Amino acid sequence: MIEIAIDGTAGSGKGTLGKNLSIKYGYPHLDTGLMFRTVAYSLLSIKKNDLKNLESLSCEFAKSLSFIAINEKKLRSEETGFMASKIAVFPKLRNILKLKQIEFSNINKKKYGGCILDGRDIGTVILPNADFKFFITASIEIRAKRRLLEKNISCLQEQNVECMLQSIIKDISRRDKVDKSRLISPLVPAKDAFIIDTSMIDPNELMSIVVKVIEGRN
Repeated sequence: MIEIAIDGTAGSGKGTLGKNLSIKYGYPHLDTGLMFRTVAYSLLSIKKNDLKNLESLSCEFAKSLSFIAINEKKLRSEETGFMASKIAVFPKLRNILKLKQIEFSNINKKKYGGCILDGRDIGTVILPNADFKFFITASIEIRAKRRLLEKNISCLQEQNVECMLQSIIKDISRRDKVDKSRLISPLVPAKDAFIIDTSMIDPNELMSIVVKVIEGRN
């Protein structure tokens, strides 16, 4: 049974890598960041200005979270992403989602012979004994441009596009700081992870590098 753990920064390409590996090997893939985003989206949907019980509400939403119910399209806003990073510091919330992620791994290893998880602490906390660990990163500028390309900006003037880009850079920098500085499960590469910078390579090249590692072609 094979476990593949993928960690990395926002917009580095880890999610796309997880999906591509899932297609190639037939192992179910879980984007664990979407679990935090789903909880964050639920919190934002309450539309309360003062969420005093943020941690307890997060845990309540997390307990009822279903993998099937995760809707990726509605979770990709920068606001949702930052809220996800904000609540990710809560130990109780992380433990609830950790157990769900481990459950996903155990079920799918038995059923399909393997699993692929990507997120922020997969190789260090969720699957510390994973067969393969990868840490994917890229420069903030490159990651911001990738996020910008995901948006419909064809109708915007050049100065507005540049303004939006700088805003995304600011948001990503803020998220990186929160993810890397939290006391519980900070964003760091596992000691035995393959670290890959995707600043100058595309998803196909990244996939080729990772497949060579998995299949032992150095």
